[in-house]
Amino acid sequence: MSGTPRGGAAVGRLADLAPVEAGAVMYLRMWSDSAHSRADAASDFDLALGRGLGKSAMSTLEQICSLCATHGRRPLMRHGLGCSCLGADESCFAQMIGAAADGQHEDAMMMAALIVRPDFAPSLAALSEQFGLALRRMTLPFQHGRVTHSPTPSVLH
Repeated sequence: MSGTPRGGAAVGRLADLAPVEAGAVMYLRMWSDSAHSRADAASDFDLALGRGLGKSAMSTLEQICSLCATHGRRPLMRHGLGCSCLGADESCFAQMIGAAADGQHEDAMMMAALIVRPDFAPSLAALSEQFGLALRRMTLPFQHGRVTHSPTPSVLH
């Protein structure tokens, strides 16, 4: 067994993620870091989405993180706030949020079942869709002119 806890192994770089997925990881890290970081996240949401939608996005993030902490299959491993690495658990979390925001409910459910007990996966997937759509609204200015969905799957390697 290696010294890296299961789920903590670096599997990529945060910079390689699409904006919604990268935002999901960053806000997961902020929520987990400290009360000050949580306040910074809430401020980001308020500034980008307006007070009402911002408060709703922060509440959804809190529900997601609480659900993961309370009903997780095991502790969700995270890298530090300033780390450029992407951990295995963070990648799963990011893909769940991204799939849910894209309306790929079965994929979001599959990822949710990897994170929490199966009986809580539907709740986590539903919250992921709400949070992912909020992140999409926040990142729209960064996606202008960028293709965000390919009509057919591509082979990467």
